[in-house]
Parts: sequence; structure tokens; C-alpha cells
Amino acid sequence: MTTVLTYGTFDLFHIGHVRLLERLADLGDELVVGVSTDEFNAVKGKSTIIPYEHRAEIVSAIKHVTTVIPENGWEQKRQDVIDHGVDIFAMGADWKGKFDELSDLCEIHYLERTDGISSTKLKEQLADPAALDLDRVRHALDTLQQVVDNYSTLR
Repeated sequence: MTTVLTYGTFDLFHIGHVRLLERLADLGDELVVGVSTDEFNAVKGKSTIIPYEHRAEIVSAIKHVTTVIPENGWEQKRQDVIDHGVDIFAMGADWKGKFDELSDLCEIHYLERTDGISSTKLKEQLADPAALDLDRVRHALDTLQQVVDNYSTLR
């Protein structure tokens, strides 16, 4: 059994998140996802639109995700690897090299993100309604609705 661990904020959940989680799940049998708490995001200088509890629930609804844990700080990663018996620690390529110190405990993978979409870009578009691509917003909302609908049928 291979366990994969990743972390993220997962604000404004979008297709890039889905694709990343699918690719992470393909690396192993179990996928543990640490979702950044609102308090930890504040420490990182980030703000979210969706509160932690909702983001964690959305991520837990993804069929590829086995377990969701709160990400409370930078220092917890080593202990999470140990506690969850992690074989592969994986993050987006924008974090390349930042977590190599965990290589004494598990394999480290950095995956490319989905081109053309990010929560940051979505926030920028929302802040400038003139630049808003309504078709993309509708698509993102449809995708989120599908996730919610699928989650509801599983419960």
C-alpha cells in the first residue's frame, strides 16, 4: 500500500485542483490531503474566500482523496509523514526543492500545475469585472456543482 501526502489551500476549487488530485492519487493507493487552515493562511500572508471548514469538506468529497487533515503550520509536515506512513510527499512544481529535507523519510515529487487556471487568477478576475471571462466562471461553477452533486449522492 502506497500513501501519498500533499498540502494546499484549495480556495475557489477549480479544474486544476481536480486534475492535480487525480494525478496525485495515481501515484499511490491512498491520498492524504492537508488543507491550509484560515489561521495558517494568514501566517503565509494569504486570504481565502472560502472558509477552511468548507474547503476541507469540498476536498474530502473528491473520490480520489482518502483523508483530509488540517495544515496548521510549516513544521508539521515531517510529523504528518511519520503519522500517516507516507511513502510519497508531492506538491505542485512551484514548490520545487522546498521540501527536499523530507527525502530521508519518503520520496518527493513535484508535479506541474494545470496551465491557464489558478485560484490567484480567478481572484484577479473577480476583482476586475471588466476582465471577467463569464464562460470560464460558468464552467468553474458547473464543475463545482458536479462535485457537490456527486458528494451528495455518496452520502
